[in-house]
Amino acid sequence: MQIAENTVVSIHYTLSNTAGEVMDSSEGQDPLAYLHGANNIIPGLENALVGKASGDSLQVVVEPDQGYGEVREELIQSVDRSNFVDIAEIQVGMQFMAQTPWGEQPVTVVEVEGDNVVLDGNHPLAGQTLTFDVKVVDVREATAEELTEGHVQ
Repeated sequence: MQIAENTVVSIHYTLSNTAGEVMDSSEGQDPLAYLHGANNIIPGLENALVGKASGDSLQVVVEPDQGYGEVREELIQSVDRSNFVDIAEIQVGMQFMAQTPWGEQPVTVVEVEGDNVVLDGNHPLAGQTLTFDVKVVDVREATAEELTEGHVQ
């Protein structure tokens, strides 16, 4: 069976950045299973998998516009340290949930200087060109429940 909309796909993958550093991998774990066509993975990878079948291997280079988007400067902002009640020490790399006009959003501390804390609401991989080495493990038809729920059960 070939990968198409409304199929459940299981893949093993290794994700690298342009410097060749491994950012994520399914190695040593169960394969990643997703419902194709339900926007469960980034568009550039999903589009490249169309028509592939179990046993196929491929390398996919995904530009930011087909991955996690470009870095949006409006999602980087400076806030006062007093916003972090009950947190003794704030360090670069810490992540928090912030209330925004669009609802809760994860933010990462990117700089701490005195009472000034700079937060970044961009996805950590925003602005990066990504390389996926992928092996298709399995492709099957989605169940009615999976189609209704929009993800693999």
